[in-house]
Amino acid sequence: MNMIIFRSAMIFCLLLSGSSLALGYQQHFIDEASFETLEEAHRNGPARLTELTGRMYVADPALDTYPAGTTYVYRSARMYTCLSAAFRMNTNILVYTDRELSGKEAALAYLKALGLIDIIDEAYGSVVLVTPIDKAKGFGAADQYAYLQLQSAMCNLGYSVQNRERGARYYADNTYFGGLTNRYLIGVDGGARFICDYVSNTLDYIGRVAGMLLVNPSMNEAMDVAATVPVYLVRGTDTAFSKFRAVNEAYAYEKTDNKTVFFNQQFPLRKVVVSKGGSDNLIHHVRDAYYSLFIKTMRVPVVKAGLFVAANEFSKYNYNQAPYALCARNAVLNGVTPDGIHVVEHHEDRFSGIRAKNGEYLKTWYEFLPREVLDGSAAKRSIPLILCNHGGGDDPVQAADETGWIALAGSERIALVAPRYASDTPGSSIFDGSPFDVNGRSLPALVEYMLDAYPALDPARVYATGYSMGGAATVEVVERAPWLFAAAVPMAAGTPWGIYAPTEEEAAAFARYDVPVMFTTSEFDLPGAIDQQEHILGEGYRECIQRFASFNEIDAFDFDFKSYPVVGFSADTIVNRILNDEYENTTWYLNNKEGTPMVAVNYTKLLPHGLYPEYGIVAWNFLKQYSRDLDDGKSIYKH
Repeated sequence: MNMIIFRSAMIFCLLLSGSSLALGYQQHFIDEASFETLEEAHRNGPARLTELTGRMYVADPALDTYPAGTTYVYRSARMYTCLSAAFRMNTNILVYTDRELSGKEAALAYLKALGLIDIIDEAYGSVVLVTPIDKAKGFGAADQYAYLQLQSAMCNLGYSVQNRERGARYYADNTYFGGLTNRYLIGVDGGARFICDYVSNTLDYIGRVAGMLLVNPSMNEAMDVAATVPVYLVRGTDTAFSKFRAVNEAYAYEKTDNKTVFFNQQFPLRKVVVSKGGSDNLIHHVRDAYYSLFIKTMRVPVVKAGLFVAANEFSKYNYNQAPYALCARNAVLNGVTPDGIHVVEHHEDRFSGIRAKNGEYLKTWYEFLPREVLDGSAAKRSIPLILCNHGGGDDPVQAADETGWIALAGSERIALVAPRYASDTPGSSIFDGSPFDVNGRSLPALVEYMLDAYPALDPARVYATGYSMGGAATVEVVERAPWLFAAAVPMAAGTPWGIYAPTEEEAAAFARYDVPVMFTTSEFDLPGAIDQQEHILGEGYRECIQRFASFNEIDAFDFDFKSYPVVGFSADTIVNRILNDEYENTTWYLNNKEGTPMVAVNYTKLLPHGLYPEYGIVAWNFLKQYSRDLDDGKSIYKH
């Protein structure tokens, strides 16, 4: 029964990545910017998206009764598309103000005066400008329900309803102007007070916000902030400051002439920025809050669905969970991150000689290269390279972002290469023979191309990782070309047909080449990695672990889950930690005869199957301990 459920879930996920690709792979919509009232956006979105994607869309009923005449939507050109999970990368900035605005022209002029149109055109996404329902009284309880409606629709990415006669109908608003991970609030005057008193005290609201700018905020002393949130304060009351400082435990500080930054020493994303300037120069505060705060934080929905979310008519919506995890972001702006990681998109026929049964081949990949690799200032063979494989339905850049690799590339000076290997054939999927069935040949060729193209990359420190379907691809590429990789971390590895097992000839290569491997999983992961009912490793992982134990000269063993819960074996070392002050994480290590850890299992309690930036940190802390001697092929361990 579990396997049937597993197959159904994976088939749906993987078909999602291939069934709507009649237009070919697109990371961005090819359309112009627009400015509409929310009513117009709600009405126009379905037809426009149907035209752009070929899917059928309907308006999200969450916004059918949204108060008219209160809200405006600016959409940038080239928002990220829904043809993969790329649209999770759209930036959403919600602006709450009680300033009197006489129609669309005045509303657009206000956003331009704040500098937000330039910002969102660079970032890709939307700015949503909200004014009070009752213009005379200002924001109140009715606006709080409207906030719920708007949040529910904007975060409901990929939601569809099924009709036997007409097929799937997708809700439009989330794709047309919504987003998920890069979601920020700006409150001005009465809008700042509304955010303090009606948004920040509710976990389901503030727990989805990655950062805020509040201008002249005040806060009811009876209120408390329900979740940690980075915030930039311009003026404001002592009560508002003390509430945000307390929830973030931001007691360390740094002062400059213009502002004081209070921060949590252990978790520096938790900060309260207090500007010494007044509120007469809003464009300066908007730019400073955006570039010094917003682009460094994101929220990733990894908590089990339904937890900590009040029952309401939108409870069954996608990503209706709270709080989203507050994590570090390394924003890609105009193709480069602030710390100099250049993201280069490739669409070419370099690997057209390696084809699947239906003729497809690896034609799209993204390179994440430190500036010193491109400008020649990095020493030869000084930069590690990581092959990052995305999961079913994911986008290569979005997957690298949400598993923490773009942030790590900046802080650790790592190069990444992220191939896209979903099907481009209309009505097709990877079951019909996409580049996925040639990973064992095309992905090693991609790695070799990277090493040839960029002399700064170190062939002794090439690593492989990937999540879900990408985790299975990681196992396959390592088993087919072990000499290329110094270590690997398959994450939540699984496919409906199991995880690749090498041929006798491929397995024989491990007599010369050891490859340290860490398998990661979580409590509510897919069955191939974890048996949720028995709370033990899944059958697919058990087979892989024993296989790699044999490859790495670790004594054979049988699994005994009664004696050793979860993993079923006696570990040489066990390390337990808390990830991001949120989730308990345990790693079990198996050593070879020389005492070197060569196989590991990493398990996170409470997390479902989904991307989490902490996984990248866990993986890098394992991978970076290993390199390969290029002369004799031996694995080198440096703890």
